[in-house]
Amino acid sequence: MVTKILSAHGAGGQLSTQLLQEVILPAFDNEILHELHDGAKVGRLAMTTDSYVVRPIFFRGGDIGKLSVCGTVNDLAVTGAVPKWLSVGMILEEGFEIAALKKIVASMAAAAREAGVKIVTGDTKVVGRGQADGIFINTAGVGELIGGVDISARNVRAGMKVLLSGTIGDHAAAILAGRHGLELPDEIQSDCAPLNELIAEMLTVEPRIAMLRDATRGGVAAVLNEIARAASVGILIDDEKIPVRPEVRGVCDILGFDALELANEGKIVAIVPSESAEKILSTMRQNVHGTNAAVIGEVVANSAGKVGLRTSIGTVRVVEMPAGELVPRIC
Repeated sequence: MVTKILSAHGAGGQLSTQLLQEVILPAFDNEILHELHDGAKVGRLAMTTDSYVVRPIFFRGGDIGKLSVCGTVNDLAVTGAVPKWLSVGMILEEGFEIAALKKIVASMAAAAREAGVKIVTGDTKVVGRGQADGIFINTAGVGELIGGVDISARNVRAGMKVLLSGTIGDHAAAILAGRHGLELPDEIQSDCAPLNELIAEMLTVEPRIAMLRDATRGGVAAVLNEIARAASVGILIDDEKIPVRPEVRGVCDILGFDALELANEGKIVAIVPSESAEKILSTMRQNVHGTNAAVIGEVVANSAGKVGLRTSIGTVRVVEMPAGELVPRIC
């Protein structure tokens, strides 16, 4: 029995779920929280909050500032809301370079402009040397729910298609490269990006999209397992249809990782009506953040709560909820 917090409790896998079920929900559970989405729907508004402790704070394709804005914008957007307002809380370590802080807040401002949101309030605290690893950031967000849209696991049905907005594992590969000095091609950068425009376009062509999730900690494997369990359905995906860059597959082969479990910061999983899948896919591919979008599988009536992967040789293996932490401090 685990009696102390481990770094893996923050990885979005089995230990995160256990912490939520055994400690958090018994204390705070209510009808809104019980939805367990990336954000909460409150009346005609949605709200969310997240904290960022990524290491290194500057990485290929972004930094902790850009990540904090994009992550919160995306958590709002996948609830079916138009993100509007953000708050920012910073915990700074004594001795942190002001030049680095200026670079981070400039990155946050640029990401907010791209997403069309305003940073309207915040807070700053300073702690002693060795107590915060430079900088930690919390961002909370509020958005307005889109009328006629109901994003919820309860709407997921057998026969629906599973869509993925692009290549997976890019963010984790970028973090690993920065952390361990790995040599990767220049095109391998974090996919950190605001996805609210992409999601709005998808919901415009098909308001009946059942479920949206951004595949961050725990990757696609964690998201699909959470949806399958919440909706009491099975999900079957096809290995050959999952977009992964060859270089990221190489990193996985070298380090023994599964790309499905790697974190992303600019990819969404969508569960959509089968008759609308191609129309939604076409719309996604017209957006810069969805050019490599693909239909990767479908919802099935059997194997409720389970995710299966059809391999290239025709067999099916179970995709488990990630057990531990592949890459700590990933976001």
